[in-house]
Amino acid sequence: MVMDHVNIKGKKYLMDTLRLLTGNKEPDVENVPDNILIIAQAIDEPDELPYLIETIKSMNIENMDRFRFVLFRVQIDSQLHMNEDLMRYQKRLFVSQVIEKLLYEKVFFAEEKEDDDEGEERDG
Repeated sequence: MVMDHVNIKGKKYLMDTLRLLTGNKEPDVENVPDNILIIAQAIDEPDELPYLIETIKSMNIENMDRFRFVLFRVQIDSQLHMNEDLMRYQKRLFVSQVIEKLLYEKVFFAEEKEDDDEGEERDG
């Protein structure tokens, strides 16, 4: 797997991540919004997330509904590629869900927990 990077404002970002976050296979790296770069940093370096919480929460996002698609793309991509690198894609999924919860107060694609009523019925 070739990891091509791009330098933006003195930081390295994975092109694959920028493609995914922007939803564009050929993103204009000169004009990637700062809020996308912050998310890219968290996605590429999940262990940095605890240090980015305040920055993420205070981001200026013009269209919150549209911005949610950024996080949806990461979640979808993570699920699709989970078999390739379990730890990497689990962390990416976790980061995108934490960010979504932080910005939107709930996770849209959260898996519903099933009640354990069925198990109780079988037991007696």
